[in-house]
Amino acid sequence: MKMLALRLLPTAMIGGAATLPSPSFLAVRSNHILSIPHNHENVPHCNLIKMGLSSQKYIAVKLLVMYLDSRKTFEIDRMLKEFNGFNLVVHNCLINANLQWGNAFDACRLFDEMPERNEVSWTALISGLLRHGNVDRAMHYFERNPFSTVFTWTATISGLVQNSMSFRAMMLYKKMLQSGVLPNHITFTSVVKACIELGDFRLGNSVLGLIVKTSFEDDLCVSNSLVKLFLRFGEIDSARKIFDRMEEKDVVSWTTILDMYVEMGDLREARRIFDEMPERNEITWSAMISRFSQSGNAEEAVKLFRQMVIEKFKPNISCYSSVISALAGLEALQAGRNIHAHVTKIGMEMNVFVGSSLVDFYCKCGNTKDGFLLFDSLPYKNIVCWNTMVAGYSLNGQLAEAMELFNRIPHKNNISWNSLITGHLCVENFSEAFEVFNEMILCGELPNKSTFSSVLKACASMASLEKGKYAHAKVLKLGFQHDIFVGTALVDMYAKSGSIESSKKIFHRMPVKNEIVWTAMIQGLAESGFAEESLSLFQEMEKTSSIAPNELILSSVLFACSHCGLVDKGLSYFNSMEKFYGVKPNERHYTSIVDMLSRSGRLFEAEKFMANMPFEPEANAWAALLSGCKTYGNKSLGEKIAEKLLKVAETKVGGYILLSNVYALGGKWVDVMNTRELMNERGIKKNGGCSWIELRDRVHVFYSQDENRTRSSMEIYWVLQLFNCEIQSAFA
Repeated sequence: MKMLALRLLPTAMIGGAATLPSPSFLAVRSNHILSIPHNHENVPHCNLIKMGLSSQKYIAVKLLVMYLDSRKTFEIDRMLKEFNGFNLVVHNCLINANLQWGNAFDACRLFDEMPERNEVSWTALISGLLRHGNVDRAMHYFERNPFSTVFTWTATISGLVQNSMSFRAMMLYKKMLQSGVLPNHITFTSVVKACIELGDFRLGNSVLGLIVKTSFEDDLCVSNSLVKLFLRFGEIDSARKIFDRMEEKDVVSWTTILDMYVEMGDLREARRIFDEMPERNEITWSAMISRFSQSGNAEEAVKLFRQMVIEKFKPNISCYSSVISALAGLEALQAGRNIHAHVTKIGMEMNVFVGSSLVDFYCKCGNTKDGFLLFDSLPYKNIVCWNTMVAGYSLNGQLAEAMELFNRIPHKNNISWNSLITGHLCVENFSEAFEVFNEMILCGELPNKSTFSSVLKACASMASLEKGKYAHAKVLKLGFQHDIFVGTALVDMYAKSGSIESSKKIFHRMPVKNEIVWTAMIQGLAESGFAEESLSLFQEMEKTSSIAPNELILSSVLFACSHCGLVDKGLSYFNSMEKFYGVKPNERHYTSIVDMLSRSGRLFEAEKFMANMPFEPEANAWAALLSGCKTYGNKSLGEKIAEKLLKVAETKVGGYILLSNVYALGGKWVDVMNTRELMNERGIKKNGGCSWIELRDRVHVFYSQDENRTRSSMEIYWVLQLFNCEIQSAFA
């Protein structure tokens, strides 16, 4: 330690008598000495005392700041005794330290007791209070502030924006201009951020005018904020122009433009930009890995992480969270365990963000036991952590565990409720999902867009029009009707609930339509029996929209052609899929063609088509052809197809029933009995017919051959039997 002190001293001071260095030199040298880590703070202080420098005010203040930063109470008290009387700089330091420690009351008390204050005093107090969310107290001091300079105005405007009070910040910005104070680059950065948060592009453009007028458009921070502004409002070309003309670009600049291409779905261009970056740091790497992980490109995210480690960059918390999420998407259990072992080794396992990601990872890999053990071991659990574990249980169908944990959450939010609703959807408990939704509303928790998407899906699955209308009313009340995902869920719900006109109305009212909503409407029309209208809508999409047909849309088109009897048109669409639309046909498309040919009686053509398929036909394709054989009475082909179907789908009841029907059609009753016996041997049972009715907000389901009859259902069957007798007597 002595040698360290010697290395920090000038050559003239080592050894015998020497002249005292100049004050400017002392300032520089004391900065070096005081830059020693906190665990060695007393060493430089001792050296400065030996050198006779500790009594100099500048160095004494630096020592005080050092002790304030490390919150060493004894040393702070000792240093304060060395200042005789009031010292403005020392008081400013104490105010700032108390604000950093979260002691807003003590900071205000010190400020109020000061006999003299300068601009630094006022600005430090106001910005510190705003930083800790004490907006009203901060504004009280701001209004009393005698120093009307750009620094105080900017600190207050920035603080209001940080507290999500963008409208109030813009009102203060207007006052600032009226008072004759011109903004600086930090003011403009905060004001542009406020415009983004308010969603006011016209206001943003007016701010841009003043930025250009005051020649701040070339400032790095201002340029970065303008790129974000134009991106937020969809002005991609303008954002790119600002980025390209920037003489200086930092990590924020590159990350912002990367975000643009990622949000556009152009990950290839995002990667190209990333590779072009002249300088990368941990933040850039983390941002890139995070973007790829969030966009569903998990493999690329993992590759980037490997490259980052190889290039000797140190991953941060965000980076570890992102790569763990990517591995969860890939369900790469062993690779995730390796990362878990590493974060445990470096002491990050107990971090709430990394811990939540690991819990999510284990649950998505189906290992809820390890997920809960890790969750339970976390010393601090935020709401994200609780929600992750509830969602993990729900995802794996462990609803009892999910409910138990849900009830233990100290402060639930809408994501907590959404996790439970999604869990019921996963196991097809649609009525229970809706009950949770009702309970959520009764508890005063406001649903979000995700909630409505899930609830409307449950309504669609139950074909419950009344429940769907109730959810729709809530959507209108909360103003989510223009959201594209909620709109799509409404289109799908009404179509599947038999109200195709309502579905069409919502579809046509939607201001923006993406491929998902077009798919829902085309598919809804086709499956509701409006095949010709479905094809017309598809043609309208081709003419008026820039959206290219995807696999699902083309599948719906083929379905519509099949049910309209438009075989040649359907074949034309199928043959042009890869050539014209760039979509390679999958098993579902091939099955649609088999169904189409079989429905029209072109059975041998369908058989030949199946023989030329590039992969083994799926069970549904054989079933479609067998159904055609039954419809058109082709017993010999039907028996041959049935045998193939039974090999492909030994456990599927549909194939056995179709085969039995084909045998019955040909009068082969022994074969019918053999087929039934084979079903019994293999434990295959035909499900009874099912129907349901919605009455007084409840869905009542009835099954044929239902042995578990309640008293009410027995009464219903008795009434049905009575009706049957009355009908028979009427026609006797």
